[in-house]
Amino acid sequence: MSYRGRGNEELLAQQAERESAARTYPRHLPFAIREAEGVTVTDMDGDEYYDCLAGAGTLALGHNHPRVIDAMERVLEADRPLHTLDISTPAKERFVDSLFESLPDEFARSAKVQFCSPAGTDAVEAALKLVKTATGNRSVLGFQGAYHGMTSGALSLMGDTDAKDPVPGLMSDVHHLPYPNDYRCPFGIGGEEGHRTASRYVERLLEDPESGITEPAGVILEPVQGEAGAVPAPDGWLREIRRITREREIPLIVDEIQTGLGRTGERYAFEHADVVPDVLTLSKAVGGGLPLAVVVYDESLDVWEPGAHAGTFRGNQLAMAAGEATIDYVLEHDLADHAADVGARLRDRLEATAERFDAVGDVRGRGLMLGVEFVDRDDEWRGPGPHAPAGDLAEAVQAECFDRGLVVELGGRRSATARFLPPLIVSASQVDEIASIFDEAVASVLEGRKPAPEVRG
Repeated sequence: MSYRGRGNEELLAQQAERESAARTYPRHLPFAIREAEGVTVTDMDGDEYYDCLAGAGTLALGHNHPRVIDAMERVLEADRPLHTLDISTPAKERFVDSLFESLPDEFARSAKVQFCSPAGTDAVEAALKLVKTATGNRSVLGFQGAYHGMTSGALSLMGDTDAKDPVPGLMSDVHHLPYPNDYRCPFGIGGEEGHRTASRYVERLLEDPESGITEPAGVILEPVQGEAGAVPAPDGWLREIRRITREREIPLIVDEIQTGLGRTGERYAFEHADVVPDVLTLSKAVGGGLPLAVVVYDESLDVWEPGAHAGTFRGNQLAMAAGEATIDYVLEHDLADHAADVGARLRDRLEATAERFDAVGDVRGRGLMLGVEFVDRDDEWRGPGPHAPAGDLAEAVQAECFDRGLVVELGGRRSATARFLPPLIVSASQVDEIASIFDEAVASVLEGRKPAPEVRG
């Protein structure tokens, strides 16, 4: 069937009729995408948008980057295999070469890599299985506010209880620890004292025989909590968690599925704190826009049996070619440094917006992984932080941004945080335009008090 000449409204109606009620993005981003290039997408009606969602951070080089397209075309033109399970190919070996080249030397020297099913959540499942097999222990320590995926084990680690309520059979041996957050500190302190208190709490919990926590198989954390609203872990806290886990020989799993490969201003976000994890989960950017997920871990943990973790599509050759091209381009063009520079520029502009409007409670994040949280100062709020998160206001701003040609996603408590995840190739001038659109959208909503739009069915 040809869809030439059809518009957004027709495709959205057809999608609503045929797809499941679990679909999410079309409810708040009501368009169908016709084409895309770089930092922009064009919908079926011919309208163009800056894409600050970018496949939830997947598209490090933006849409249809020539380097990535060329790499995939070479595979297809040479009649290379497209699917090989875990059998070696030149494309796979080149991908691993590039992946290891991107890692800190200290980590790469003793690293092993496991390919798994091509979603990040399966990398988390594999990491959990790995540390449980290596240690013989069952319990896992995660953090409040965490998001690690939607499969059973990964979902058990999630801090959002609403998402877990209807799901039976989740792991019962997960313990959630306080994650440092300057704006919504779980201890009501914030700043350096807040993150010191958070790390001391973890250490004392592990030392306390009455804590109810058995010897853990591992600790898993995000160096920047993405779905929680771009909440960065303080470097000092991450160093303390690394010390605590190392002294107790507890494997530290760092989930960089969203942060990895330059997004935060370093190749990997754990490098801000100058630490090395035992296990690293990666997906999104390392596949160059195609499905690919891996677990990279210290060889001392490599004790599982053949076939202990598999996945039919772990041999996706196109994704490996696209991933190799993406990693090489990120390294050759120092896109991590670029993300730090233009990310600081974008943050400065977002903070200028925050200074104008009391309804903006916090601007935070790292590199090109930023969040702007909206608050309601009149709402009685008993949770952490000074003011209630204003999800309705954030939704209205998101809709106004969309009408003005800017795609942003929401996250955080009550979905009150506008999140910015533009491709790493975004230019300074594009950042300025994105910030201007956002500022105008915030002004329009706050000065006109536009209500949030109704959610589409």
